[in-house]
Amino acid sequence: MNQRDRGGGDKTGTGTGSDRVGRELAARARGVSVRTRAAAAKSLNRARELGETAKSAIRSESLPIPHLALVRAPLSSGPVEAPGRRLRVASYNVHRWGGHTGRAKPNATRARQVIEEIGADIFALQEVLHPFGERHPLEVISEEMGLHLAFAVTRVHRRGELGNAILSRFPFTGVSVLDISSSRIERRGALAGQFEWQGGRFGVVATHLSLVDRTRRKQVQMLLDHPQLHAGPAVLVGDMNAWRQCKASQSLEDQLDRHNNVDWPPTFPAARPLLALDRIYAQNARMVSIATHDTVEAKRASDHLPVVATVELER
Repeated sequence: MNQRDRGGGDKTGTGTGSDRVGRELAARARGVSVRTRAAAAKSLNRARELGETAKSAIRSESLPIPHLALVRAPLSSGPVEAPGRRLRVASYNVHRWGGHTGRAKPNATRARQVIEEIGADIFALQEVLHPFGERHPLEVISEEMGLHLAFAVTRVHRRGELGNAILSRFPFTGVSVLDISSSRIERRGALAGQFEWQGGRFGVVATHLSLVDRTRRKQVQMLLDHPQLHAGPAVLVGDMNAWRQCKASQSLEDQLDRHNNVDWPPTFPAARPLLALDRIYAQNARMVSIATHDTVEAKRASDHLPVVATVELER
């Protein structure tokens, strides 16, 4: 009897050990299964993201480049007001929302703080990024700040659509896009907005010119021929990439009104500005003053500092 008990005990012990091993193997299998399912889900989500990116790129490429992509008024805007004779106009290259190095994850909050600091009537923005599959960052900014918005796509970047934008305290009465590209390799455009004012109408032409002197000269001539600059008071605003005196910048200064200072205020690089890349010119208007907006936030938000001008419109 004792032997049977011992035999039974041995069998029971062996069975318990087998169950334990079985449970461990099952647990490991479940762990592998969980990890496999997680990896599969991650791969599937990544595939979906790539699919959305591809579809967005296809949609963008099916449209002409550059093209007008977005015009909207803020839902929470106050009463419509007409601008007075004097306006504060700003030019700001936001560097794809990537901070002063351009390597940070796109974050429009930094640039929004700078825009709020300046508080200008009209902003011309360059290198504006609309990430694929996301709401446009400027839609959020325009809604939060009660500003009217127009955005034109210049080219498709690996992270989204890239282009020029105008933010304004005043509603647009007209918006148009000018293609100033000299080749398919380097796409450039200008976004023109028209506004009512007490003396009639005035225009804002926002642009980002080429780095190549010869190409930039052609672009300047196309801009100077634009009807918006001759239909009344107007400003030409943007990143002119005129890092030295050249024929393009000379043409602008010969035909448009500039400030009374001897030198343009430097805006690039933001950490230690040396080059006056960002400029504001006037037509049928007077440049009262112009200066860079040099603050701690501005130095962090982009590799360019904003430039801000006070412009007096002529009837």
